Amino acid sequence: MALSSQLPLGLTVPPHTAHAISVSLPTWRDVIGYEEAEKRVTDAMISVGTLFNQSEQLAKICEQKFGTKNESCMLFPTHKVADQCRSFIQSRTEASVSLRLIHFSICPEDRHPCDDTNASISSAPANLHIVLFPEDIFPIAKQFWQHTGMGISSRLAEHCLALLPASPTSPTFASNFSVRKGYHKHYSSASRKPSPPATPDSLELDHSVYVEERYGRNLPLSLAASAKRALRRRISGVLVRDAAGDGVDEPSAGDANAVLGPSSRGVSELSENDVFLYPTGMAAIWSAHQLVLGALPPQKSVCLGFPYTDTLKVLQKWGPGCHFIGDADIDELERLLEEESARDPTRPPILALFTEFPSNPLLRSTDLARLRNLADKYSFLIVIDETVGNFLNVEVFPYADIVVSSLTKVFSGYSNVMGGGLCLNPQSKQYNALKAHIDATFQDVYFDEDAIYMERNSRDFHRRVKVINDNALAVCDFLQAKTAEQPQVVKQVFYPKYMTPENYEKYRIKGEDREGGGYGGLFSVTFTSMPAARAFFDALPFYKGPSLGTSFTLACPYAVLVHYTEMDWAAKFGVEETMVRVSVGQEETDGLVAGFKIAVEAAERASTA
Repeated sequence: MALSSQLPLGLTVPPHTAHAISVSLPTWRDVIGYEEAEKRVTDAMISVGTLFNQSEQLAKICEQKFGTKNESCMLFPTHKVADQCRSFIQSRTEASVSLRLIHFSICPEDRHPCDDTNASISSAPANLHIVLFPEDIFPIAKQFWQHTGMGISSRLAEHCLALLPASPTSPTFASNFSVRKGYHKHYSSASRKPSPPATPDSLELDHSVYVEERYGRNLPLSLAASAKRALRRRISGVLVRDAAGDGVDEPSAGDANAVLGPSSRGVSELSENDVFLYPTGMAAIWSAHQLVLGALPPQKSVCLGFPYTDTLKVLQKWGPGCHFIGDADIDELERLLEEESARDPTRPPILALFTEFPSNPLLRSTDLARLRNLADKYSFLIVIDETVGNFLNVEVFPYADIVVSSLTKVFSGYSNVMGGGLCLNPQSKQYNALKAHIDATFQDVYFDEDAIYMERNSRDFHRRVKVINDNALAVCDFLQAKTAEQPQVVKQVFYPKYMTPENYEKYRIKGEDREGGGYGGLFSVTFTSMPAARAFFDALPFYKGPSLGTSFTLACPYAVLVHYTEMDWAAKFGVEETMVRVSVGQEETDGLVAGFKIAVEAAERASTA
């Protein structure tokens, strides 16, 4: 990639990508403007359009069709999730607040009654479950949407819009529609005011589907069940051979007759039946928490280590709450367990411990074996988020009862589809209780077309991880050398090789009977001054925006983007205002290092100005 990958403000990342999950924020000033809902920034995003434009357009249609004056709505794929949203809102508002659920079944104009018999996915009826509420409590409803990740996907919204007839009464999105923060502040335009709708033409959509199936090597939409089976097998590590199909027949990974073997995940009994797919990584984390609350007597959980922000919010806002040990001090955890156990010896001191391996954005790794010993001693569950490490680099499964991951990240890699995975460890003492509960309550809400794209993207997962590992190592070694230079500009590099390396190395896959694991593609870097940090970020000749695990390099000023209203609090745990988080991609290694050299030189100039 040439060193000119800067994109204009508000453009999708990658550019001109349907359903892109990131948006370009190319300068530090742009990120602050985004957080402040500055008109310059919000206008740029509205004019270009981002991931959730279809969802917001569909929400506005539903508000006009079913809502009364001053009502807003959220859209969900099932009645169960919509009802959970309603319960969440009720728990945080006055009892008199009016909340309504609507089931909106959308079918093609030429098929009444709405019957999906023998229908292809592209023409199948769609079902929306709508939560209507007073618009002044939108921020509360948004919390459920953001923290759970269970809203409808942009592809499902697109499908619904394609089925709706164009009519003179369709919303025109007049200029008096008020601007407000988008559904997910990191992956959407900064307002609820969408761009003027362009009603999808069924012929254009059919053509797009044909092109993807014939030339993009997507599976036909009719084979969505096969795609999901392939995904569960890849995640469970049971495939003896994972060769991609040609997009016409079932791929070997999803074929019902594929040759399977013992799992390579460190627990040989693990099978595809222990893997559950969700629409987002946050949905997998939220569902893991719901699972343990439902299968076992509710208790407070523990969040060990400074996590991605929504994980902590989930543990705090659902169930009895949580203990937060932000510095990941296991000695402090032991003291907590002893105190809680002494207070009531008749029950476990906590329900579950949630941790990331390694953590995002500090890239710290905890001692999983020590945690496992404590969990066995005190009878609590361990839930490990392996998104950043990924199962080709680290082996965490033997120490967990549940493993969750955001498939949106490096497993997909192409920034055009979301997904999440939840795996049960069949060796867990609580496996039977967890499996019985999830089998009884699980609903497959992963939209078939999203699964099709995720299956295609993940076919080259192994190859991409190896390239990204090598590239990140080269970049981080360059930056780490800069921390020793005087005058010092680069303050610290957060990367598993340098942060708690003794713990990471214990669980990094060693190259004996399988290829050895690396340190992943994510790192963070802090600077000795704000001018240096801003200059570094602005000069980086790569894409800038939220998300990680992409096949291209992507950077963001993490504390500003994620903890803008609580930066002093985040700084107490090491997430300083100068922190820039970088997800390294597959670019040519020398060019990558050259690009970071340009950025460091800009930081050095700014620090002496």
